[in-house]
Amino acid sequence: MNKPIVVIKFGTASITHENGELDETILASIARQAADLQQEYNIVLVSSGAVAAGKKYLKHYNGTISERKAAAAIGNPLLLSKYARYFAPYDIAIAQSLCERRHFSNRAQFLQLKKTYEELWESGVIPVANENDVVSDLELKFSDNDELATLIAVGFGASILLFSTSVGGVLDKDGKVVPLIQQIDESILSLADTKKSSLGLGGMVSKLTFARLATRMGIKVVIFGIHTPDGIINAIEEKTGTLCLPQECSMPARKKWLASGSLVTGRVLVDEGALTALQKRRSLLAVGVLTVLEKFECGEVFEIVDEEHNVIAVARAKVSSEILTEDGKVQNLEIAHADDIVLL
Repeated sequence: MNKPIVVIKFGTASITHENGELDETILASIARQAADLQQEYNIVLVSSGAVAAGKKYLKHYNGTISERKAAAAIGNPLLLSKYARYFAPYDIAIAQSLCERRHFSNRAQFLQLKKTYEELWESGVIPVANENDVVSDLELKFSDNDELATLIAVGFGASILLFSTSVGGVLDKDGKVVPLIQQIDESILSLADTKKSSLGLGGMVSKLTFARLATRMGIKVVIFGIHTPDGIINAIEEKTGTLCLPQECSMPARKKWLASGSLVTGRVLVDEGALTALQKRRSLLAVGVLTVLEKFECGEVFEIVDEEHNVIAVARAKVSSEILTEDGKVQNLEIAHADDIVLL
């Protein structure tokens, strides 16, 4: 398991024609390039397209939640069979990995998922991940597969995260590809086209939002055009697309999981004194909490926000918000230990 990990995400618009049919030329190209890279990398493909592939088999499809779930049930085996077909000439087997949000919010389940991927890589098998739309709870869904790809990349310690697009990368105001982004801030986010594909859920805003999280966790991100010749290989070699530079990050694996994969359930607003203490890597005490904005239970993860409601950290609670509200003035009541707090 000494090979670096690369996670490559393909959106629906990247691998389908405008009518929703799978673009088999693109799938063949993905298989060829992934086969070339497998000697050097452990690969995860995160692929949308199941709903698009399956919806034509439903009468009067209107995109309701139940119809999307039914389309995914039809489309998942169709999508995987196509991938299997194009990887077969390279003697590479693929494995389906249908993920749900709880697989990442529960650390024990997350570690089991990671172990499964390691077993697949050990045998030269490439996992193809997608959200389990058929059974996913509406309230606990991934925002889109950009999030799923990012959670896999951060949680598994990937070196590189690639986002494919139907354009060449992040475009500037003149429609030209921005080759390098040193840090993703508001000025960069403002470049994103807010339009979404008629086929998929995501868009450039989503890609940049999750690229920002990944780069903060020390992962190199490249947003590249799926129609670029050898786009995957050239993206890894930084020859095409938009390169988002990784930031320095010495955070241990558990804290990376807490910052990215854990499921946030609550929120508290803290004062300036608490912010100063947190920046000095100290615990959060009840005396620094101004108010509970969203309730949480002991052991759950909550966000810590400043007085402008900017999220500055996430933490695992040592007590419930009810205890905090009732006993908040108890001297030195610890709400979250320093080891369970991640500054963002």
